[in-house]
Amino acid sequence: MDKPRDMVSRLAELGYRLTPQRMLVLAAIENSDGHISAEEIYVQVVAKYPHVNISTVYRTLDLLTRLGLVTETDLGGGRVRYHPAAKGHHHHLICQQCGEIIDLEESTLSPLKKTLLQEYQFTADLRHLGIFGLCQKCRQ
Repeated sequence: MDKPRDMVSRLAELGYRLTPQRMLVLAAIENSDGHISAEEIYVQVVAKYPHVNISTVYRTLDLLTRLGLVTETDLGGGRVRYHPAAKGHHHHLICQQCGEIIDLEESTLSPLKKTLLQEYQFTADLRHLGIFGLCQKCRQ
């Protein structure tokens, strides 16, 4: 899945209706510069479709996550954030003190994934991960 339209195509292929609400949720996710919360998606959707309920947004996000079209990551603050799976995998270092989020390349965790498989016979799903700690500024 390399293109944004793939989410729409995949939903159609699987027989899911492409309702206006779903299309607006997909657009909000795709047009986001980074990760987006359900609440942020809801604000965008309700601006164009005033009668939508936030539960519709949550159900759509649940569906998209189950189908592997979006990833969800806990970046702290009590909110899960969503990101299109087709835009790639990356990880985040999240400062527990100031809230700074630092992107971490997937290759950084490759040795961990390999060790977990070799030492524990455990296949880790490290597609999108948030690691909490303290940034350089807050450690000083």
